[in-house]
Amino acid sequence: MASKDSYINAAVLSNEKVGDNVYKLMLKGNFEGEPGQFYMLKNWDLFPLLSRPLSICDISRDTITFLYLVVGKGTKLLSELHNGDHISLLGPLGNGFKIDEYKKVAIVSGGIGIAPMLYLAKRLNCKIDLYAGFREYDYFIKDLSPYVDNIYLASDLGAVGQKGNILTIYEDKDYDQVFACGPNPMLAALKNVSNPKKLQISLENHMACGIGACLGCTVQTNEGMKRVCVEGPVFIAEEVLYNA
Repeated sequence: MASKDSYINAAVLSNEKVGDNVYKLMLKGNFEGEPGQFYMLKNWDLFPLLSRPLSICDISRDTITFLYLVVGKGTKLLSELHNGDHISLLGPLGNGFKIDEYKKVAIVSGGIGIAPMLYLAKRLNCKIDLYAGFREYDYFIKDLSPYVDNIYLASDLGAVGQKGNILTIYEDKDYDQVFACGPNPMLAALKNVSNPKKLQISLENHMACGIGACLGCTVQTNEGMKRVCVEGPVFIAEEVLYNA
């Protein structure tokens, strides 16, 4: 079983490319975690120095799944994993989405912000509208489609769905709750067109340690600076202060 206190080793079951530089990694083992929480992963010894934080995409009885975008050396090394390889991970870490009894909610994602939404959708017991934005081509929508009622897509280049960012198609339909993950500009804009008290946002700040020791992922809130890896990554939108 995974531990919050020390890294453990897990075997790779699959590491499938599902989009442009996007991979779905499945590991074997008995894992815990709530939607919105994350793990720190690494499959290297000395370089890069830091592990990579990945949101929980899904958990089953004997597997855990992560969805990630290759953006640097660490995630490039992750993308080279194959069935039977082993990887070290630490978690579950952070605070996830708060789930209550709802009638209708919206899930809003931008790019790889779609990663934690499958596990969330599976845990919700209500009507779900999914708004997903991408730069060009979509990915992971087929995995989510069985668990949501309506899907609305947008892409910056117009390859799929409506041309433009996700705010081009998002409508505030008096949802009981809105769950969002994506780039900070998207989250800031969404806060301006939604009820910030009913909007839960998962922040994608860069993290070094994942346990709050380095203070490298702090964010400004109305209660002072908070660590995204410990007090977050999920916050109520009205808490977070954006400069833009």
